[in-house]
Amino acid sequence: MAHDQHATDGGRLLAVAEHRDAVLALVAPLRAVDIEVAHAAGHVLAADVVAPTDLPAWDNSAMDGWAVRRDDVLGATPDHPVTLRVLADLPAGSDAEPQVTPGTAARIMTGAPVPPGADAVVPVEHTDGFADPSEHVAEHGDRSRTLRDTVRIDREPAPGAHIRRAGEDVHAGDVVLRAGTLLGPARVAAAASAGAAAVRVHRRPRVVVVPTGSELVPPGQTLRRGQVADSNSLLLLAAAEAAGCEARRTPAVPDDPARLRAVLTEQEAWADLVVTTGGVSVGAYDVVKAALTGWGDVRFVRVAMQPGKPQGLGRLPGGTPVLSLPGNPVSAHVSFEAFVRPALLRLRGVERLDRPTMRATVVDGWRTPAGRAQYMPVALERDDDGVLRARRAVAGGSGSHLVAGLAQSDGLALVDRDVAEVHPGDVLPVFRTGG
Repeated sequence: MAHDQHATDGGRLLAVAEHRDAVLALVAPLRAVDIEVAHAAGHVLAADVVAPTDLPAWDNSAMDGWAVRRDDVLGATPDHPVTLRVLADLPAGSDAEPQVTPGTAARIMTGAPVPPGADAVVPVEHTDGFADPSEHVAEHGDRSRTLRDTVRIDREPAPGAHIRRAGEDVHAGDVVLRAGTLLGPARVAAAASAGAAAVRVHRRPRVVVVPTGSELVPPGQTLRRGQVADSNSLLLLAAAEAAGCEARRTPAVPDDPARLRAVLTEQEAWADLVVTTGGVSVGAYDVVKAALTGWGDVRFVRVAMQPGKPQGLGRLPGGTPVLSLPGNPVSAHVSFEAFVRPALLRLRGVERLDRPTMRATVVDGWRTPAGRAQYMPVALERDDDGVLRARRAVAGGSGSHLVAGLAQSDGLALVDRDVAEVHPGDVLPVFRTGG
């Protein structure tokens, strides 16, 4: 479509879902790369991890104890133990295959293959132990023991007791982890257990945050009248990193469209997504709107939400997606949660783009803006009965400038656009925003 058709869609309010769909249409999962499984945590699988063999690959012991023939120890009790001849010692990693014959047992450690002939493992606690007083453990970490001649068993094991069967976890050809799975520590271990030295994952997205406004100065600098510390870029930078991305921010760009275009051109070569904050409303110095209208393929819209009504989206001249957020801190925070974070997760290849929602009972009521969905920063706590309760983080509610209240919030409560007022005791969907 032509640029003049895209420049503004200010004649109507878009539903949140409509704008979100438009944002997601700008992005797709990034190309897949192979990475060593040891460094794969935090990445998203681009291909299934398939088990090449059964896991476990052989029957193995689930306990430290003695591998026995169950028939040999039927009826064994502490008062009437059964004595067996010890024929072998099987530590974890052993490839020995001694035949357990009638009247014999093999000492076995957790994870060691069960020897032929054995059909149960008796834990060491149900025997007279691994060592007798004449045996010793050498100093300096040497834990070897002289193998004893016999062992007394004082408990009858159940059939197949304490044996992990071959293929009990997965069979050869089973999918251990599916594409789209976010790799955490346990899933990395599962991939390694399946024999994967490397896994195919989506590359981490690279995000550039560009704050705008001549009034912005670096944090810690003495403020002159009219100046404010640049906090939005730090908020968005941290949020992008928490969403699993590589992120960097530029110094604040003053209200100069040519300067902003130069910064965006410089950053576009590195970025998979550019996020600007500020300058998207109807003010005389809205630099983002001035710089991007007619440059690239960007349009500016109004979304039926509070806070965060003014939004921008599209592509820079080089094709890189850009999302332009309002400049007020709570508006930027809400906009990130509603639109930017889902886009980043899609770039990562994540299948589930939404945070999990819960139901919370409202403690204090408030009025809502007519015809707009509301995202209310709330503090969440569970009472003694386990009921999750939500309280406005500050009395002023979701006003887009209330950054101190944002710091006190645990998440956002969602109020439908058709609701005129929230009353104490109402139940609302909420989601946490902590990571």
